[in-house]
Amino acid sequence: MPAMVACCRRRVLQCASASFRAQRSAAQPRQRDEGVGPAERREGLGAHRSGGNMAPDAVSRVRSTGSAHFGCSFPSIKASSSFARNIEPLRAIATEAPPAVPQYSSGEKMKIGINGFGRIGRLVLRIATSRDDIEVVAVNDPFIDAKYMVYMFKYDSTHGPFKGSIHVVDDSTLEINGKKITITSKRDPAEIPWGNYGAEYVVESSGVFTTTEKASAHLKGGAKKVVISAPSADAPMFVVGVNENSYDPKMNVVSNASCTTNCLAPLAKVVHEEFGIVEGLMTTVHATTATQKTVDGPSMKDWRGGRGAGQNIIPSSTGAAKAVGKVLPELNGKLTGMAFRVPTPNVSVVDLTCRIEKSASYDDVKAAIKAASEGALKGILGYTDEDVVSNDFVGDSRSSIFDAKAGIGLSSSFMKLVSWYDNEWGYSFVCLPQQPGSGPDRAHGSCQHQALMCWDPCPFPQ
Repeated sequence: MPAMVACCRRRVLQCASASFRAQRSAAQPRQRDEGVGPAERREGLGAHRSGGNMAPDAVSRVRSTGSAHFGCSFPSIKASSSFARNIEPLRAIATEAPPAVPQYSSGEKMKIGINGFGRIGRLVLRIATSRDDIEVVAVNDPFIDAKYMVYMFKYDSTHGPFKGSIHVVDDSTLEINGKKITITSKRDPAEIPWGNYGAEYVVESSGVFTTTEKASAHLKGGAKKVVISAPSADAPMFVVGVNENSYDPKMNVVSNASCTTNCLAPLAKVVHEEFGIVEGLMTTVHATTATQKTVDGPSMKDWRGGRGAGQNIIPSSTGAAKAVGKVLPELNGKLTGMAFRVPTPNVSVVDLTCRIEKSASYDDVKAAIKAASEGALKGILGYTDEDVVSNDFVGDSRSSIFDAKAGIGLSSSFMKLVSWYDNEWGYSFVCLPQQPGSGPDRAHGSCQHQALMCWDPCPFPQ
């Protein structure tokens, strides 16, 4: 099987459909309540852990016998029928039966390390255990010992108990489904010997080391690439299906943005390319995250944020909408938004109210989004016209699922668009390399959006 590495932009563009050769863009960081799919970001390492605001966790593309890199120019294409996005919680996915997870075996697996064993870190590991092309070789968390790691991983109030086997081998080793994983408890990322464990890629999901300088400390221990599972103030930011082709192999530290940006950006991309977005306001109705208070407590920087999460709907700020302008520069300055934190444990929804340039009916907009969900953005952007509610999306690995019945059009230029996302599972899914069998679409002679990595050598000759 070919190794997985960053595809040459030039190569991919040649095998892309001509109509999409000029799409995609840049990247940016996040703000406070941006939904860090649970990365319990508190001030200081002490409160670390991947878990607080539903969103970011990321490591990308796989490699088999060569070297892998982040980024890849994925042109628009028709999606391969073999594509599989769903892995674990066997919840019904609106309008789609969960596709089977393809099996894949190669002589060499992609070796990944995880720093921070909070909500995102644990789900990244769960998803990785269902894949036979990826191996998590080490997990670092200075605040959780091996026994407690087993307990936290085995039992999950939202996604259910782990269906495989897990036990402690010794104080520094876990065994999951027969495979051993090294456990460390270093507070300083520079002291984690990733190279000794064979981990070339690190998912930085502590919620603490979110700048390029701080995350680069992982490179000192032997890691080659680091994906920050949260918005970053200065690291290049990517949203799968939107701007991953702008990745430069020289980038060793990247951000996977937030879960909310991952939901909004694909939707905004389709609407803007088809109809032109003049301006828009986004509201995310966001599930509770680990940074919130169970009962009223002190929160000096955000007084409302200190109110009990289970008792209130809490207005909050978010940089998710503005961040879309970083991954889609043509929308820079045209979108902004806010959040409402609501007392539900998981699954959030984006409400994008926008004015469009090209006159269109709501049905026209729905048709464009549906076409993208079945074609170029299949597996990233979903579509449903059923009478769904939030719990129907628990365990949905797509970044954004457009709800055709929930939206509405006021006029031919003013629309409200609604899209769901599992702010934990869906975000964690795109932190890992693309599913084998869903990458190169050999039937159509092109590649497909799946993650920030892709196959190398390119299966399609220039």
